[in-house]
Amino acid sequence: MQPGIEEIGIEEFDLSLMAMRIINTTRILQVERSMKAHGQLQPVIARVHEEGVQLIDGYKRVAAAENLMMDTLQCRLLEVDEQQAKILIIGYNRMNQSMEVWEEALVLKDLLERHDVDQRQLAKLVGHSPSWVSRRLSLISKIDEEVSSLIRMGVLTSRHARALMRLPRGNQIDIARIICDFHLSSRLSERLVDAYLEAKDEHEQRMLLEHPEYVLWHQYDLPEHPYDSKLSGFGNEVMHSIMDLSRPLKVVLTTLGEGRISGLGNSEKEIIYPFLRELNDLTEKIMSATNELQTHKTTIR
Repeated sequence: MQPGIEEIGIEEFDLSLMAMRIINTTRILQVERSMKAHGQLQPVIARVHEEGVQLIDGYKRVAAAENLMMDTLQCRLLEVDEQQAKILIIGYNRMNQSMEVWEEALVLKDLLERHDVDQRQLAKLVGHSPSWVSRRLSLISKIDEEVSSLIRMGVLTSRHARALMRLPRGNQIDIARIICDFHLSSRLSERLVDAYLEAKDEHEQRMLLEHPEYVLWHQYDLPEHPYDSKLSGFGNEVMHSIMDLSRPLKVVLTTLGEGRISGLGNSEKEIIYPFLRELNDLTEKIMSATNELQTHKTTIR
């Protein structure tokens, strides 16, 4: 064991500072797999105070250790006060950029509210510019509480938050739920927010919330596809898929019908035939699915 490193029981760690971190289950599982295969590669960082051993850095390692039913972790103990401990949370994660912008904002907000510092002093303490601090505090101050909870749980990212902060607080959760339901990227989330802000009236905003697929299709450069209000979101998706498929199929049929296919050599035919066979199989499956779409008019006598 390295000098200055102690074995600390898992149950001894005070995890109160974890309230300023995002719960990232994917990263915890990655750390867990690494620790299971290689053991603990880096010590966690903590400080001793009246409540016990307060963890500063290493939350994912502690969570992984609990999952692996480990009794102790190697820990480097520091002699720092609570304010210094919070500043170190940002410092330790700066090099590998493992902190979300939202987490940085939570730490800054806590330092500003619970310690006797202003924004300019705070910037000096964390080693960043006043504008860096201001941007993060602005982000967290403009986000609705329900959305904040989704970010804390790792469902939404800081980039999603940047898109949502452009909306009034009362409208953020509706768009946030769509982002979660459709697993939207930050780019598509920006597009969705743009469309909501550009809506002419409440009716158009409501239609957007009910049929967000329309905006997403446009984001994928499909403006030529009409949106049929008589169809559901899924109905429009089926229609657009058919329209996308019909054009390349017509190209294939035209190419095969040009009378030049007989000029292909045997080796070329061997290479091309399996692809045409697969296309034919897909066509048969489409025809089978088509039977379910057929409707029959009732004959009136």
